[in-house]
Amino acid sequence: MDFAFDARTEELRDQLLAFVAEVARPAEKVFADQVAELAEQGRIWERPPVMEELKAEAKARGLWNLFLAHHPEGAGLTNLQYAPLAEITGHSGIVPEALNCAAPDTGNMELLAQFGTKEQQDRWLRPLLDGEIRSAFSMTEPDVASSDATNISTRIERDGDVYVINGRKWWSSGAMAPNCELFIVMGKTDPSAERHRQQSMILVPRGSAGMTIKRSMHVFGYNDGTHGRHAEIEFRDCRVPAGNIIAGQGEGFAIAQARLGPGRIHHCMRQLGAAERALEAMCRRVTERVAWGKPLADQGVIQDWIAESRVRIEAARLLVLKTAWLMDTVGNKGAHTEIQAIKVLVPRTTQWIIDRAIQAHGAAGVSQDFPLAQMYAGARAVRLADGPDEVHKRSIAHRELRKYR
Repeated sequence: MDFAFDARTEELRDQLLAFVAEVARPAEKVFADQVAELAEQGRIWERPPVMEELKAEAKARGLWNLFLAHHPEGAGLTNLQYAPLAEITGHSGIVPEALNCAAPDTGNMELLAQFGTKEQQDRWLRPLLDGEIRSAFSMTEPDVASSDATNISTRIERDGDVYVINGRKWWSSGAMAPNCELFIVMGKTDPSAERHRQQSMILVPRGSAGMTIKRSMHVFGYNDGTHGRHAEIEFRDCRVPAGNIIAGQGEGFAIAQARLGPGRIHHCMRQLGAAERALEAMCRRVTERVAWGKPLADQGVIQDWIAESRVRIEAARLLVLKTAWLMDTVGNKGAHTEIQAIKVLVPRTTQWIIDRAIQAHGAAGVSQDFPLAQMYAGARAVRLADGPDEVHKRSIAHRELRKYR
């Protein structure tokens, strides 16, 4: 592969770096202050007003829907072109949403663009592309090991011209956002079918009778309001039109695989940006603090952390770029091993670097005065999101062993 970025990627990188430096980073404190003000009023899920200003500025700069490749209103970028851009968005927790490039909406928009009917696209994809609404993805369940998607037990049963949904979901990403209007729900339509043809996905509008949001789900004590806004949801005889099924019955598992492949690499791209932000914070801190008569930066152990962080970032980035290139050239299936490898490697690398940055900050590192504690929680959570490390390693091992059996 050619490791050089093409002209369009370089142009967008320059524009995005300018947006982060000139707009997003200065807005982080405003965002945090407005979040605190809303929380004091009991409005913890509302978006701070500054977010709309950021979105307007991103649109004006042409930095909107960069993730979307196969749609007229997307940027038309390859995975290799988008990879360094997504990394930049990971430098600040507020940037992905400002660019309309935040999960779970990115995966849901890709899903609707690829598998949705024209009616589904007109009703749901259009406002999602415009950033007018948000969406949720409901796959994981509390009562089964959901890392094996064939375990999903929520029932979606046909009854004339409607489907009836019964089951419980949790970690439904995006569900707590006040403007979340659409829930994409995975469940079983035919338990007697072949193992990977039992599941289907269906569109459930917010406010559908029989759907109850039971509670929000916290990540290491954080409500994750900047990112996931996860929820536990109960479906009890929830009835939705039969036309809300996506791509037909039995297609849920295949759709999930198509959705989660790009989602996994997007997670890893953003995590690299978080790792760079943590390394920057560590370097700034240790050059400003003095202990035992000299800057912390002169301490050997600190230098080891910094050097090791740079080595790990560079190695992880190369594997992410290779994975993006393979997805573009041989498809997601051909890049399966590499997708799973980066999903294991990158969040673990980022977690390690953030941990050293926290240590270098001392007590300040675990405080609310710095973003490191929440970044650590996010990196640790990504090691479970879209499949835990162990599931990906199991799959990688099976493919390796296949060569010798």
